[in-house]
Amino acid sequence: MHSPAFIIRKAMRADADVAWRIRRAAVMSECINAYPLKQLDEWTGGATSKAFADAVEERFLVATVDERVAGTGMIDVTTGKIDAIFVDPAYMKRGIGAGMVLHLETLARAGGCTKLRLDSTLNAAPFYRSLGFVGDEIAKYRSPRGLTMDCVPMVKRLGA
Repeated sequence: MHSPAFIIRKAMRADADVAWRIRRAAVMSECINAYPLKQLDEWTGGATSKAFADAVEERFLVATVDERVAGTGMIDVTTGKIDAIFVDPAYMKRGIGAGMVLHLETLARAGGCTKLRLDSTLNAAPFYRSLGFVGDEIAKYRSPRGLTMDCVPMVKRLGA
């Protein structure tokens, strides 16, 4: 069966609650064997905060399938920092995560960025390597909410 195509658009404040739910669902689905459950709960628990809604409105992009938000992502084109790559588990394995990363890479190139950076969860590092990112060292990531967890800092150099 042919999967429907997805469209990437700028997120709106109204997307914040679904972006929060997708983040939690993706983390709980995919990170469950890489981190302790208590840590995942601390990372994704609670409700959508004003700070998260502000970030969604200001910086997020969303991937939609039939106008339903299926994935999220964001980039700071001044630093090349990619973040918030999450796909709803119901839409995983359809190229949405890779499509989002490649879209963000296009935006970075257009902004004159020469290097992308991200902090991968332990389980997602192979996915990012498949897209040309490098990095194997495990480091401590400190979330905006104050949680410290293991991550894999990764980079991808952008050629001309």
